[in-house]
Amino acid sequence: MNQEAGTSPEAQNLPGCYRHPDRETGIRCTRCERPICPECMVSASVGFQCPECVRDGGGSGPAPAAARPRTIAGGSVTADPRLLTKILIGINVAVFIAIQANASLATDLSLIGAWPPAPFQPTEGVADGQYYRLVTSMFAHQAIWHIGFNMMSLWWLGGPLEAALGRARYLAVYFVSGLAGGALAYLLASPGTQTLGASGAIFGLFGATAVLMRRLNYDLRPIIALLVINLIFTFSWSGISWQAHIGGLVAGVITGYGMVHAPRERRALVQYGTCALVLLVVVVMIVIRTTQLT
Repeated sequence: MNQEAGTSPEAQNLPGCYRHPDRETGIRCTRCERPICPECMVSASVGFQCPECVRDGGGSGPAPAAARPRTIAGGSVTADPRLLTKILIGINVAVFIAIQANASLATDLSLIGAWPPAPFQPTEGVADGQYYRLVTSMFAHQAIWHIGFNMMSLWWLGGPLEAALGRARYLAVYFVSGLAGGALAYLLASPGTQTLGASGAIFGLFGATAVLMRRLNYDLRPIIALLVINLIFTFSWSGISWQAHIGGLVAGVITGYGMVHAPRERRALVQYGTCALVLLVVVVMIVIRTTQLT
């Protein structure tokens, strides 16, 4: 560790936390006397105890779960912080292989508003009650370049975001963003348009990552530049659902803000309440469009 000018000899000799050696501390566990930093302190009847002493059952502090390391959003720190990202990539790849083996599967899984179009009565599509398409379309890809680009983006964005938010919160942002993108595409696109791909959810990860980086005071220029490039492609190439991208991006920004800015004392309520409000807007969009088409 580099020495700072003006640091007193006493501060230089402070021990490091036994769980976080890079954090100097003057507090010790009242039972085992190991040095502990503020993150590892568990209140006891007298002083503070370390998580291990509490876990052994001899302490008087809160339950052991309360002493586990937490992410910035309050999620649990896990041994494999990319597990859900790997699972999501695996599902997308498995569905892609299935579509290559049976091309008609893409039509069965993609997002279609209503088919056949008016004045015929729709026999398939979300307007006909096939709401599952809003979910299955998030995992369906036909072209190799499409899934390749999306899965690389999911790995680059999803892994760090999963580690920062925790698994449950990361999954909530992913699915809420994907559903919001699908709902906006359903609302604004032609009812016979076939939409598929994980882009809506991935744009949600873009938005949540930007919010997280601002919360941590990181340089936003790299993520903003990458987002601008993707938006240019979105609006300049034909055959790309800009509705899904914008819907996912907006949902990702909103849910990401709720995740990283929720007050500690009401963290879960604010975080999942924000997700619930976005889902309510999704439901409203679906109801409005279904009413228009039926």
